[in-house]
Amino acid sequence: MSKWLLYQLLFWLMVIWGFNVSAVKILVTYFPPAFMQGTRILIAGLSVLLILLFMKSLRKVTRKNIIGLLIAAFVGVVGHHLCLAIGLMSTTATNAGLILGLIPLCTAILAMIFLNERLTITKSLGIFMALIGVYLIVMNENGRLNDLSIGDLFVLGGVITQAISFILIKKLAANIESRQMTGMMLVFGSLMLLIISFFTESPETITTTEIPSYVWWILIASAVIATGLGHMVYNYAIHQLGASTTAIFINLSPFFSVVGSVLFLGEQIHAKHIVGFTFIISGVILGTGAIKLRYLNKGRMPQVKKAIGK
Repeated sequence: MSKWLLYQLLFWLMVIWGFNVSAVKILVTYFPPAFMQGTRILIAGLSVLLILLFMKSLRKVTRKNIIGLLIAAFVGVVGHHLCLAIGLMSTTATNAGLILGLIPLCTAILAMIFLNERLTITKSLGIFMALIGVYLIVMNENGRLNDLSIGDLFVLGGVITQAISFILIKKLAANIESRQMTGMMLVFGSLMLLIISFFTESPETITTTEIPSYVWWILIASAVIATGLGHMVYNYAIHQLGASTTAIFINLSPFFSVVGSVLFLGEQIHAKHIVGFTFIISGVILGTGAIKLRYLNKGRMPQVKKAIGK
């Protein structure tokens, strides 16, 4: 696959991931959060594994790696998706989408802590700018945080758990093929979510509610296209383009989250969202080292190409 085609796929994937925030917001109005996410992610995980089975790409996984996958699934699937679903019950898709834009930066911060990556002045500035952006998004009309939505805090929890899972995945990726790892994590995590749902959520909240047919289509599309195929494409792009180049596209996802919230949910965009979005994206670019990557590509292209084997 050519780089240009892969760039286009990544662009459209960011559109889908951005719109998926609105999809989850719709789904939590009809389903209990743990049950909905468990069902949605189980469909996604089985889709990935069926595709890999058809491609004859499934490999045997050791018991040690399965334990690692269970831990990563609990943090990255259960933690992230449950926090996101619960958060969207009491905050807007606009706020959620913009806060989720912190995931690359949060991952970079954790990499500094656990993987001994160096904290530079540029990264420090990026972290500070991103925090300003979040403050602008969640503050009230008077510029204070006294009306901070619990939903915003849950979404922020989803950011942290997702970032932690990326650190775990980075360690597991040395022993397990990325697409198979994704499918297995989704299945493991979805089963955990369904178990949680069985003990914490009442089935009457599903059976007594009349669910329109389009909601089921949203559930299936979100599962198969956004979560299942989406993560396969993203992992393939990381393998072909490198993690740094691929991560830059993530910065488009919050923008399309906002667009989706306006188109599908009728939410209003305020000046604080625009300014906050600008601060977050600038902070993510600085904090994750994207500026440094562009500088290297400009001034030291031969050395970089040699280093990454292109």
